[in-house]
Amino acid sequence: MNTKKTYLTTKKVVRKSVRAASKPSSRDALRYVPLGGFEEIGRNMMFFEYEDEILIIDAGIQFPEEETPGIDYIIPNTSYLESKKDKIKGLIITHGHYDHIGAIPYILDKLGNPTIYTTRLTKEIIMKRQEDFPLSPKPVFEIVAGGETRQLSKNFAVTFFDVIHNIPDGFGMILRTPVGNIVHPGEFKFDYDDEGKPKRLDIWEQVGKEGIHTLMLDSTGAEVPGYALSERIVEKELEKLFRAAKGRIIVGSFASLIDRLAEIIKIAEKIGRRVAISGFSMKGNLEIAQRLGYVKFEKGTVIQLDEIHKYRDDKVLLLCSGAQGESNASLMRIANGEHKQIKIKPGDSIVLSSSVVPGNERSVQNLKDNFARQGALVYHHKMLDIHSSGHAPQEELKTVIKLVKPKFFIPIHGYYFMRWRNAQLAQEALKMKPENSILLDNGVVALIKKDSIEITDEQLPAFYVMVDGLGVGDVGEVVLRDRRTLAQEGMIVIITTLSKQSGRVLKNPDIISRGFIYLKENQELLDEVRRKIRNILGRSPKGQSIDADYAKTLIRDQIGQFLYNKTQRRPMVLPVIIEI
Repeated sequence: MNTKKTYLTTKKVVRKSVRAASKPSSRDALRYVPLGGFEEIGRNMMFFEYEDEILIIDAGIQFPEEETPGIDYIIPNTSYLESKKDKIKGLIITHGHYDHIGAIPYILDKLGNPTIYTTRLTKEIIMKRQEDFPLSPKPVFEIVAGGETRQLSKNFAVTFFDVIHNIPDGFGMILRTPVGNIVHPGEFKFDYDDEGKPKRLDIWEQVGKEGIHTLMLDSTGAEVPGYALSERIVEKELEKLFRAAKGRIIVGSFASLIDRLAEIIKIAEKIGRRVAISGFSMKGNLEIAQRLGYVKFEKGTVIQLDEIHKYRDDKVLLLCSGAQGESNASLMRIANGEHKQIKIKPGDSIVLSSSVVPGNERSVQNLKDNFARQGALVYHHKMLDIHSSGHAPQEELKTVIKLVKPKFFIPIHGYYFMRWRNAQLAQEALKMKPENSILLDNGVVALIKKDSIEITDEQLPAFYVMVDGLGVGDVGEVVLRDRRTLAQEGMIVIITTLSKQSGRVLKNPDIISRGFIYLKENQELLDEVRRKIRNILGRSPKGQSIDADYAKTLIRDQIGQFLYNKTQRRPMVLPVIIEI
């Protein structure tokens, strides 16, 4: 693989076309398709296709929503890529967060195990996760670093440059393609010096000198005004809070927030507290970062969980995963009294050093409520400056747009409104024409040409692929609909015994209800249901048996409608026919 140094120092389509032709032609065009991350937070994945070559960026998971009960993860739909896996020239992973790497074990084999281009830390995090998937193929890596240019194939070269995120070793890139230079910055924010000035803007200035055709920018922070809170301020606030704490300190954060976790351990060393870690992923990530030299702390600072009873409460700090209120994570198990080694004591300080991912508001609120009821002191980012997002807010996004000066702009990563707001920022920052800031949705095919971007009517499969236990993609809309019905309306099981010869109902139907009605208090309704069943099944000609499957259909449809008329609710009706 050729390597050379560069001077870089570290749903529905709303907008139909840009300079739209009536029938967009793919000749001399770079096909661009997002497969996830454009209508949600997470599941980030996209690809570029030119002639017979495909280049993929990221392969992340999305966490389940209220509308996907029982689902572990949601991953991108790769069916189009699977049909062309021999054309895939590489998978570029921008950083080690699960919404960018989490789908790799599920899709790697389906894509033909392409070479993964990423940094040292991200590689190790991916390999750690692969340990849980022994049947997945062993990934093939090419390690890259900021300042390098790699010729990945005949049509794709990539120049990597360092960016600041809340995990080390993240990068952005310039894709050098036959139609022009395209910038994908990964995910980033600015860091600031002690005087409040942003650091390393020279990288963005250098990118702007490369003549950029299209700039893509993360939209997660596009609704947030101003500039990012400096990590230096966060560190000072955390230290002030830790020094004032009288009892144990329990810090909840993301397992992948390695920079923040490392700073918390430094503060603990400074104030004389031992650190114990609860959370498999968090512990694994810190061990990897320490081995690679990204995190340094003195021997004896980090202790085992079962040793915390050896130290006074004011000498202990606990780092825990699960700040989003995940049911099986450390913080929720502590809050519910289910953690083996950690029980809440009055006077414990709970510090939630993370923001709330959209959709997790209720579970986080339950977490805070449970801690407060047990006498703990709870602190979160809306009370104190103890968290800074890793995603650039409005003024930082506008600064990058001004420095890069692209011809076209494609907002990426986020709900439609976030991406729409990001497009507005490009129009404000550069006076860019609205038609040059392009809004896409998952699965929509865009043709990037030298002087235009055209949105086609072609739609590739991008619907949810759900991971449920060991199953991948085997839970579809019908199963989810049933789960939602059970959760919202309950179920009723009707067991009916029929004579095989005559088709007559031999005994009063048994009725079981779960989540619908309390049987003992609804005897009149149950009697009506039984009479209704006798009427339904008594309509067959005398002496002629009724088909069991047909009987089930009649009971399901007619009893379902009867119950709705009576209760205005639609429980799941499960008929059971016993023929004797």
